[in-house]
Amino acid sequence: MGYDLDNKLVVAISSRALFDLETENKVFEEKGLDAYYKYQLENEHNHPGKGTGFRLVENLLKINKYFAHEDRQVEVIILSKNNAATSLRITNAINKYDLEILRSGWTSGKDISVYLKAFKVDLFLSANDEDVFNALESGVAAAKILPSGQAVHNSLGDQVRIVFDGDAVLFSEESELIYKKHGLEAFIEHEKENRDNPLQKGPFAKLLLTISAIQDKFKDKQSPIRTALVTARSAPTHERVIKTLNVWGVRIDEAFFLGGSEKYEILEAFGADIFFDDQDVHLELSSGVVPSAKVIHKSIEGFNNK
Repeated sequence: MGYDLDNKLVVAISSRALFDLETENKVFEEKGLDAYYKYQLENEHNHPGKGTGFRLVENLLKINKYFAHEDRQVEVIILSKNNAATSLRITNAINKYDLEILRSGWTSGKDISVYLKAFKVDLFLSANDEDVFNALESGVAAAKILPSGQAVHNSLGDQVRIVFDGDAVLFSEESELIYKKHGLEAFIEHEKENRDNPLQKGPFAKLLLTISAIQDKFKDKQSPIRTALVTARSAPTHERVIKTLNVWGVRIDEAFFLGGSEKYEILEAFGADIFFDDQDVHLELSSGVVPSAKVIHKSIEGFNNK
């Protein structure tokens, strides 16, 4: 019987999200595909540095040390638009950094999103806007990894720390669109009127539920995953959020309702391995202190490639 990816946390990540390949990407943009392939082949044994997604992947894979091999809880898969010939540089780097990544797909430019469900992917991370949007459209939680400095690799430890924004990330964009179209007062009134009606699930709700299922396996000891909600909501609109999470039966370890104040200092104090948000105003600051990724929506500002 083949290895079953069901009932595991499956993370697919592009090579440029895992490693620092910005020089290589510049070669591609300025000189074209053939020059890019030539560069990769010539540098097969020149290992790239860590990318923004490295810290998350490294700590996620450490969760498996708590389980027998057949009961591994986390699988990481490389999905890349590179071709197979240039893949050796990436797999060499994976071995150098001692990452237990066993599976990969190399599509030679073909849309990656068509393979996400075949791999049972729960989360897809890429540095490409269109790939992220296509993945979200296919029903998979996806985010664009943002460039960051070397400081973001300074993890607080082996525990995975994941932070979610609320509206348009964990929850649907319904309430956020009311705020954008009609203003703060209309948003507050809408949330007060619907305080007892659970928010609809957003693109990252299923991922949170999957993480919560892993956390449940550690009820009598510290979980290797810690989650947080960091949202611009405040009282009284926080009430609907709390009631929604209770209805979902999902665990959030920490929650911060900031009422529009800056998020980045909370994220840095929490020690996030990744922060998911859909708003540039928050991500521009957060990406300087913690690994950050943008959830791209066509109906919300930020997607201009379609």
